[in-house]
Amino acid sequence: MAVNPTPIVALDVPTLAQARDFVARLGPAADFYKVGLQLFTREGPGAVEWLRGEGKRVFLDLKLHDIPNTVRGAAQSAAALGVDLLTVHALGGAAMVRAAVEGAGGADAPTRVLVVTVLTSHTEADYSEATGAPAVRTADTVLRQASVAAREAARGVVCAAPEAPLVVAAHGARLGVLVPGLRRAGGPAHDQARVATAAEMRMAGATWVVVGRAVTAEADPAAAFAALVAELRGAEPPPAAG
Repeated sequence: MAVNPTPIVALDVPTLAQARDFVARLGPAADFYKVGLQLFTREGPGAVEWLRGEGKRVFLDLKLHDIPNTVRGAAQSAAALGVDLLTVHALGGAAMVRAAVEGAGGADAPTRVLVVTVLTSHTEADYSEATGAPAVRTADTVLRQASVAAREAARGVVCAAPEAPLVVAAHGARLGVLVPGLRRAGGPAHDQARVATAAEMRMAGATWVVVGRAVTAEADPAAAFAALVAELRGAEPPPAAG
């Protein structure tokens, strides 16, 4: 079933100055941004605080994976910053996911914990090698990890577009689905193994989609963002300027 996913723009830049410049170039059309490991490692909470001060929503994509007590504390800190979404890694286990939810303020808190399943850069062979599990099927793994996320009161999962409809069918509105790996039709996949177009993500039932190099690498990122948003809404992209 097609939905209208919320686009989240990835601020995969090394400095806050570059992030500020890019946010200014996109203007008011974009109000939800991802702060990931690159920017957070360099700039820390200041990147989140600046975005919040500009009235933007923040997806803090740190993929936390540590002992439960450490992750609980990190989730508390993220919630204090006012982030909307926070990621933890499924391989941390059920107790760690539960601790993250508790640290973020509970199942109904404004900071929603999302569980990262199989990275979009992984093929089944990659995941099998990394985990030591033979004959891995991505769909089965994602569904198993999504069930843990739901049981431990996480608010959603991160998975690739091919697995998104399976999670929606199994959990409905109980779990939101964030889908990375968005690419323009015919565009390069870069270091991603499982990618999809905006239209495919819309049809997959994604709740949120991460918009990265399909916008940030373009000469006119505002125009590229507008075209992708139109595609996510099932509309024709706006005409090119000039």
